[in-house]
Amino acid sequence: MKTKHIFLFITALFFMVSCDKTEDELETVNVAKAEYMSLKALRSSTDIIAPKPIIESGKIYAYKDMVLVNDVDEGIHIIDNSNPENPVKKAFIKIIANKDMEVKGDYLYADSLMDLLVFDISDLNNIHEIARLEDVFPWYVPMPFVDNLVVEYGDNGNYQEDVIVGWNITQERRKIEDVRNNWETGGIFFDMVATASSESTGQGGSLARFKIVNDYLYAVDSHNINIFDISNLESPQELNDVHAGFDIETIFNRGDQLFLGSMSGMYIYDITKPATPQFVSEFQHGTACDPVVVDDQYAYITLRAGNFCGAFESSLEIVDVSDIYNIEHVKSYSMDNPYGLGVKDNLLFICDGTSGLKVYNKENVEELELINTFKNITTFDVIPLESHLLLIGDNTLFQYKYSGESIGLLSEYSLN
Repeated sequence: MKTKHIFLFITALFFMVSCDKTEDELETVNVAKAEYMSLKALRSSTDIIAPKPIIESGKIYAYKDMVLVNDVDEGIHIIDNSNPENPVKKAFIKIIANKDMEVKGDYLYADSLMDLLVFDISDLNNIHEIARLEDVFPWYVPMPFVDNLVVEYGDNGNYQEDVIVGWNITQERRKIEDVRNNWETGGIFFDMVATASSESTGQGGSLARFKIVNDYLYAVDSHNINIFDISNLESPQELNDVHAGFDIETIFNRGDQLFLGSMSGMYIYDITKPATPQFVSEFQHGTACDPVVVDDQYAYITLRAGNFCGAFESSLEIVDVSDIYNIEHVKSYSMDNPYGLGVKDNLLFICDGTSGLKVYNKENVEELELINTFKNITTFDVIPLESHLLLIGDNTLFQYKYSGESIGLLSEYSLN
């Protein structure tokens, strides 16, 4: 029986931000105060409403002529992308504490804190919820997507009935000594950022925690691979989960293999028996935030340094996974502040945070060739489609067209 509620998986990490010794040793910190909601209110709050401005763009997902954009902890924006040069918002699915999504056969699977929701999106004018599996994600926790936080629970929550659904973030000047001792009173520093068949599936980015492979939905939390049989798309069945370690962040699929990105390494699981993934091998690295994508021969892993991510230097790591039982590290490349990444043919796309989108020719992984850098944009994640590239960052959906090794801007669509 899975735990019903887990408010926060605590990992303490102290990180000095900006210190002004002339002001009685004060420093400026971001303070996140927990926002609570009763479980009953959470489960009755889901709604389908008209398009609205986005608050904070999160993960993206492509399905048929649609682009789905997560509004962190708020829900999912549905965008008609039949004309990539002129995308149009169609609807907003209000889902409190939502971060992840997957689609198969016109059925959308999305998380709402500890619950899994299913929506019929076959008619964009009549999207509706058709199923909810309660208490299936015991380790899912809504985390702020902001660096250098002091987190405070406050005393406005009823721990018998309420759950944390978000955070109110403000800046404050605090004594350095108080910040250092904050973990003793409930505050922490962290930085948190996740085949062919008769029914079509979509494509998520490298930060996804959900992945559909044939008749199974795999959803990773910080400890487990949660497994659902979706052979009946309208009525998914929860199966036994598989313990996968600690600090699992993302999932990627290649054939009969799952590649899990964690803060300490990459784990490979065999899904020849899809209901019971089996551990195969791992690649260990220093503590860092870690999405991963894979092509036929190599795994590409971005490691983001600083704050909760832990590492002192950001990098791209390339690992030979042609033999998943004997994986070998190939090369490291320095990066500035990388988040998501993607591969298509000989192209490697890296969202290097405020340093923009970097495009490489990866034909020779030991001598990557930087083809282009799109600067002056803050990048979060990418999805390389067959015809063009989707990129999300700074509440904006960017689309780029391919032309051989060159890539040019197709459209820029503000979600505000």
